[in-house]
Amino acid sequence: MNSLEGRIALITGAKGGLGSFVTEAFLAAGARVAGASRSIQASDFAHPGFVAMPAELSSGEAARKLVENVVARFGRIDALVHVMGGFAGGQSVAETDDQTLEKMLDVNYRSAFFMARAVLPQLRQQGGGRILAVASRQAVEPGAMVGAYSASKAALVALIRTIALENKDRGISANSVLPATMDTPQNRAGDPSADRSQWVDPAQVAALLVHLASDAGAQITGAALPVYGRQV
Repeated sequence: MNSLEGRIALITGAKGGLGSFVTEAFLAAGARVAGASRSIQASDFAHPGFVAMPAELSSGEAARKLVENVVARFGRIDALVHVMGGFAGGQSVAETDDQTLEKMLDVNYRSAFFMARAVLPQLRQQGGGRILAVASRQAVEPGAMVGAYSASKAALVALIRTIALENKDRGISANSVLPATMDTPQNRAGDPSADRSQWVDPAQVAALLVHLASDAGAQITGAALPVYGRQV
């Protein structure tokens, strides 16, 4: 089903554990995808609709340059899908060092802020679009020993809600999705003895993002949508 036929999607973290599922799902739905990651190559996705956009999104200037490059290539951006992120755990708040806190804020919050700020003028100019971000269940149900991670993802959810409110009359919707633990190669390596039958299939998260980017999801905005599977 080509629910995104003719759409242009800018996907950050496009070749990561979840990002690869998201990129494949958007391509399968008919979108042309500008996939951004530090070391991404065209050969990572053998699809004529895919264009690799190597980028290090550690600054506002880098985000602006990425958006400019995508617009120069495709003429527009219909959806920003911010999958980029990272995890750190195992430390209490009292034990968390500044470096860990800053890293979590950089990869989970600041990168999203930079990308949203860079893409919003383009979306407003063209009369609409979608901003989608992958947060985490920990953003709304934080656990112990993941304080920096949970706080950074909670900030991301607040950012996306704010964007939705600020742009509700401009044809721009903004939503976040909140996966529980997903069955990705990284998570398998990190917890090899876990019961993976409880984990969320990343293809389900990708399918939800495709729906939110499609016409069928046009009136969903300001939401933080749980994807918990059997971990509910």
